[in-house]
Amino acid sequence: MQQTSGLDAAFLFMETANAPMHIGSLGIFDPSTAPGGIVRFKQIIQTVMERAHFAPYLRQRLVEVPFNADFPYWVRDSSFDPEFHIRHIALPKPGDWRQLCIQVARLHARALDRSRPLWELYVIEGLDNVAGIPPGCFALVTKLHHAAIDGVSSQAVASALADPTPEIRKVEGAEQWHADEPPTPFELMAMAVERNVTKPMRYLEFLQKSVPAWSKALEAAMSGTLTPPPSVPRTRFNRVVSPHRVFEGVDFSLEKIKRIKNDVGGTVNDVVLGICAGALRKYLLENDELPDKSLVSMCPINVRDPSATATGGNQVVSMSVPLHTDIDNAAERLRAICASTRDAKEYTNAIGAKSMMEMANFVPMELGVLGARVAAEQGLANFATPAFNTVITNVPGSPVPFYSNGARHVRGWGLGPCVDGNGLFHAVGSYCGELNIGVTCCRVMMPDPSHYAELLRESFAELEVGPVAARKKRKGKTGGRKTARKKKTARKASSAKPVTKSASAAGSESAQLK
Repeated sequence: MQQTSGLDAAFLFMETANAPMHIGSLGIFDPSTAPGGIVRFKQIIQTVMERAHFAPYLRQRLVEVPFNADFPYWVRDSSFDPEFHIRHIALPKPGDWRQLCIQVARLHARALDRSRPLWELYVIEGLDNVAGIPPGCFALVTKLHHAAIDGVSSQAVASALADPTPEIRKVEGAEQWHADEPPTPFELMAMAVERNVTKPMRYLEFLQKSVPAWSKALEAAMSGTLTPPPSVPRTRFNRVVSPHRVFEGVDFSLEKIKRIKNDVGGTVNDVVLGICAGALRKYLLENDELPDKSLVSMCPINVRDPSATATGGNQVVSMSVPLHTDIDNAAERLRAICASTRDAKEYTNAIGAKSMMEMANFVPMELGVLGARVAAEQGLANFATPAFNTVITNVPGSPVPFYSNGARHVRGWGLGPCVDGNGLFHAVGSYCGELNIGVTCCRVMMPDPSHYAELLRESFAELEVGPVAARKKRKGKTGGRKTARKKKTARKASSAKPVTKSASAAGSESAQLK
């Protein structure tokens, strides 16, 4: 039996009927590489059974403490039944991309059953008319509760469950499964009382270690040495979410993205933020809803020990990064994002990522549950200032092909939770030279996800052209020092004054984009 951390428990008490708190993925597999060219449903179930020890959360059930007096516990379930969690469906003809996205969104919108281990796996057949996908492929859609796992650990577990070649390897050395005896309500309350009695002392120890760093960060922010998180404007994505979801997936060349980041002196993640920023700006402009202030993204940061084996649970902290959607020029916007990302990292490092994560351990569980319930019932997300406008999380994937039951993984995308106050989630990954962005959103906030996918592609095209054009311009410079000095002054002036369009200009650009 293992108790959840404060951060893990937060994903439990944040969950509402309209906002289930699970993450997931969509992977498309080509069975032509499997033995006999076929992958049977029973074989998928058998593989999960044989390799479940790689992912303990597959066989762990949640036990909540009475009256929410303490954080819940994970117990080894005695009634582990993979056939309940693994389900088999098929798309109707013609089996195209739009049908797949709709089906994935519907599956992702449903909450997991808390009386059982918190995961589900769907096998979807009938993908016979998806562009770029060989006929006969099938999809695997996963749903994993965020309280049990984060993006980094889910990637590690997926690698353990897969194979590096089409040959299905035999897994040996699996531990013998011993179920836990579920604790009684009296035992849970007794443990809660004991932990709550010692919590003040542990909190004082935490403050003794963390307050100096927080104080230094505050002083640096007041003096201007560090840039604190910016204020956040309200958009259509920062309201109470509906129970319905939409999904879209877009792919880009990783080589081209690296070329762009080398041109601007940033990182791959900076370019991803630039792509999403451009698409968000276009989308809100088209709807005449672009705020004058820059939108802000929450970017999770992995704080796991790189040398340690990734296990379940969450070990991430959040970083707020301005997307500079108030800047019209795509290249200038990307440069501004690169600078803001560096500032945000310095601020997070000054406070200390570990102390930010440990703070959640001292939030009273009963107050967290009550606060989340009141906020949901009263619709406070429609009135409170949002903490951020969207989530953009980047978890690098495998650079080489992998296989599931002999079937080659063709491509895939991530899915994230949509919660009150943030109905738009960008899950970024990579695979075999491609960078993929999976978009999950509340259907009321974004009824046209395929159009948003096109805007992501347009934003990428603008970034690809911008730095290349600037590089050619630098190479083709001629003339004396006076001419070069004038051009340099002009560039400084244009970068120092970001362009914010008026309502009429926004309407003009909206018409052009349409």
